[in-house]
Amino acid sequence: MATVRQSGDGGIGTVYLNTSEFLGRKTELSYVVQEFVPGERIRLRGENKTVTSVDTLTFVAAGDGTEVTYTAELAFKGAARYVAPLFRPALTRLGDQAEAGLRRALSRL
Repeated sequence: MATVRQSGDGGIGTVYLNTSEFLGRKTELSYVVQEFVPGERIRLRGENKTVTSVDTLTFVAAGDGTEVTYTAELAFKGAARYVAPLFRPALTRLGDQAEAGLRRALSRL
């Protein structure tokens, strides 16, 4: 998985391009920052021709660190919405990969 900032400064309106592999195929979502509350929350809306995703990261102080919660709400479009229940195992793997990547990135800070 790779995410590259396309425009903006990280705040509202910033555009990111996320490339990942899903069911053996490369897929790209263009994400736009919808909400940004420094130190508390960031919400992005990602979209391509088959899915819309609203991803929310929240941050809470926890001892000497920060607890990060990441949620993704997916809405499939077109024919994909009819077979979406079959995607559950692949989506779980994708979520696990995202979690591992986030852990690696945060551990470098």
